[in-house]
Amino acid sequence: MVRSNWQQQLSQAIRDPQVLCERLGLDSDLLAGAQLGHELFEVCVPEAYLAKIAPADLSDPLLLQVLPLGKEASTTPGYVADPLEEADHQPAKGLIHKYANRVLLIASPACAINCRYCFRRHFPYSENSPSRAQWQEALEYLRADPSIHEAILSGGDPLAASDRQLAWLAEQLESIPHLKRLRIHTRLPVVIPDRIDDALLGWLSKSRLQKVVVLHINHANEIDQAVVDACTRLKQAGVTLLNQSVLLKGVNDSVPTLATLSERLFEAGVLPYYLHVLDPVQGAAHFDVPDAVAQALVKELLEHLPGFLMPRLVREVPGKMSKTPL
Repeated sequence: MVRSNWQQQLSQAIRDPQVLCERLGLDSDLLAGAQLGHELFEVCVPEAYLAKIAPADLSDPLLLQVLPLGKEASTTPGYVADPLEEADHQPAKGLIHKYANRVLLIASPACAINCRYCFRRHFPYSENSPSRAQWQEALEYLRADPSIHEAILSGGDPLAASDRQLAWLAEQLESIPHLKRLRIHTRLPVVIPDRIDDALLGWLSKSRLQKVVVLHINHANEIDQAVVDACTRLKQAGVTLLNQSVLLKGVNDSVPTLATLSERLFEAGVLPYYLHVLDPVQGAAHFDVPDAVAQALVKELLEHLPGFLMPRLVREVPGKMSKTPL
């Protein structure tokens, strides 16, 4: 069977909670809660990711990341719409500058998958989706600050943008002499591995900038052969591959699960980078793992993994100049 291209796969992603439940053989009693969660943050699950989820298993760690629940409507003290206070660090449309030497560009408002714990699930993308003309303000900001050495493409998911747009943006960044690195934070190679195609690799491999792709993988079950093949193609294009995970209750909050994830990542050519505790975004409190539990997990994990496979346990604290180790 010939697979459709990545744009077709993205357009055909499941965006209806009833369809998601029916496809996975889930009890109809879940539908009311799923519909409520969907109204707050819509379902989006591509077929390539759906195929990795065990049918009729409510404890499946991949299902838990994408199934909307009624509890997302609960109000939890301390959980807010903008947990990282990004609105306070936007000197230009589509640009976030919180840390020294690097900036983040919202290269696409779209994602290929909507993770229920997403810290940007309430982000005002309609106000941060610049046209090429509007990108000039952000680019001028970068040109005017020689201390900035790294541009980070984020979103949404930056690889949800067209290669034509991404190639143009990369060219603009390459023309800024003091920029050294291009970092791309993406989940697309994991949820639609066909995204790593010749068009993407073409503009990416030509860039003079050092290239880093930071994947977002929370569980070893997300890494099938198609994902391994996508990682291999990226590495062949001169890309350094890292991974950041979020510690999620019921998904990966055990030592065996985290150890297996690190081992599987390394087999795929990816180095573990960060293990984030949950950002307190409104609607995601049911994923929280207390700090003491997280610290105990990492302490025990050290007994099972070599140091180079240990992700750093961190929290992003608004106003801090870097991630905060725990």
